[in-house]
Amino acid sequence: MAEEQLTGIDRNLTTYGDPTFSRFIRRAFLASQGFDEEDLGRPVVGIADTSSDYNTCHGNMPQMVAAVKRGVLEAGGLPLVFPTISLNEILFHPTTMFYRNLLAMDTEEMIRAQPMDSVVLLGGCDKTVPAQLMAAASADVPAVFCVTGAMRTGDWRGNRVGACTDCRRYYTSYRGGEISEPELAEVQQVLCSTPGTCMVMGSASTIACITETLGLMLPGGASPTSGSGDRLRNAVASGRAAVKLARDPVRPSEILTKPAFENALKVLVALGGSTNTIVHLMAIARRAGIDLTMDDLQSASDKIPLLVDCKPSGSVYMEDFHKSGGLPTLMKALETVVDPDPINIERRSVRDRLEDVDPPGDWQNVIRTLEAPLGNTGSLTTLRGSLAPDGAIIKTSAASPELFEHEGPAVVFDSPEDAANRLDDPATDITPDSVMVLRNAGPIAAGMPEAGSLPIPKRLAQKGVKDMVRVSDARMSGTAYGAVVLHCAPEAAAGGPLALVEDGDRIRLSVTERRIDLLVDEQELEARRSRFTAPSLPKRGWAKLYAKHVLQADKGADLDFL
Repeated sequence: MAEEQLTGIDRNLTTYGDPTFSRFIRRAFLASQGFDEEDLGRPVVGIADTSSDYNTCHGNMPQMVAAVKRGVLEAGGLPLVFPTISLNEILFHPTTMFYRNLLAMDTEEMIRAQPMDSVVLLGGCDKTVPAQLMAAASADVPAVFCVTGAMRTGDWRGNRVGACTDCRRYYTSYRGGEISEPELAEVQQVLCSTPGTCMVMGSASTIACITETLGLMLPGGASPTSGSGDRLRNAVASGRAAVKLARDPVRPSEILTKPAFENALKVLVALGGSTNTIVHLMAIARRAGIDLTMDDLQSASDKIPLLVDCKPSGSVYMEDFHKSGGLPTLMKALETVVDPDPINIERRSVRDRLEDVDPPGDWQNVIRTLEAPLGNTGSLTTLRGSLAPDGAIIKTSAASPELFEHEGPAVVFDSPEDAANRLDDPATDITPDSVMVLRNAGPIAAGMPEAGSLPIPKRLAQKGVKDMVRVSDARMSGTAYGAVVLHCAPEAAAGGPLALVEDGDRIRLSVTERRIDLLVDEQELEARRSRFTAPSLPKRGWAKLYAKHVLQADKGADLDFL
């Protein structure tokens, strides 16, 4: 029997030179686990388990794995759990973005190498689901996504709090002298009240909503909170759906179309979602063979207003978004402007999925309508100019409007470490009008950490300064806020214009014109360019492979050979 015709446990046979022997010995070893011929005659559903004691976002993963297995068994499938790398933003050095492509490779290869008719991909923390989406697009095996869900909020002295926008807000208050160190310690104990991902519209919550929009998740699966009955029921239903996919395949290549990605960009803007999602969507689209660009994002941003009142672009949390109807209700609000034809894992079009969904009701104000939006169009704005010829991004919905048009002198930091060492040094001449420039924090130089939202210098914070213009080739957390220009491409380490900036150079930001410019004449820049020396690459291992092959942010920061 040809390999492509094999199903279930006979898929992806180990190469012994004799397929019959391969099937025989496979069953012999599986017998040691108690599997009989009835078990091995069922459709096989692989379940990617990304649990780890290091990963608090995935703290409820064992419970979810059990729920997915139950759904698979109920539907007549054989669930087989396998591990992959588990990425957690808080306990990884230097940043999980540096390992996103490694997890994508790990997941893709495990799907290809092991016998499975379909796969359930369990993730949650920032870079996990994007990596799994990249893998799913490349492997093109029927896939169902199921996320761990957001934490529930805590309380500090009568104030509702949650990670991680409030982490930054209270830490900024501490730096500004508004709360004491003992008070900060109190806040620290209540910010993360349960396992799960950040409970604001940060990167994890945004990419969950985008995955549901793309159609690789069951409707309503993006927003249930971690550990809740809703979350576990979604896990069980995802297991059942995976068995159906095993019997009647719908491959990611049928789902990940250009209109599906365009819908995802519209949802991203309506959410006021994480800037990180832009990089991930570019990478996923390239894996799917779809030409998606920054211009597509800007087209969506020009048309779609901010509709969701979730921090950091709004005022409430993911549990409120879920109680208000979650992603299906938001899609219903966008029904007249999204493409109705893309299908999901159930072979249901957007039109079909929204048929029985109620529009946002008067009883809630978390999800708004196009007729009465929360904010204007342009919650995410692409920038170009002499400082970012290939593009940059600013999250205007979480920035101070008075800084949308700003010109000031540059204060340059050559790395995140340089910024950490000099930011609060009185000898570093920074004023509220300064433009803080961070370079050598892009994909090649540093793995593109979430270092772009540089803190306000302590001496300025203590005078009440809350926001300043910051420009970098780094990223920022989806939970962060401020007038922060990110993802400048090409990055400094690739010889981009950021490498040429010197202290005192004038930099102009114009959100209206969608530009970020270095106001230095070309002759002077050419002289500086002649003195530029590219940084040396790492000598071995993943760091060497990554630095040699990683693409720039505008192309998704994937590896060029993938």
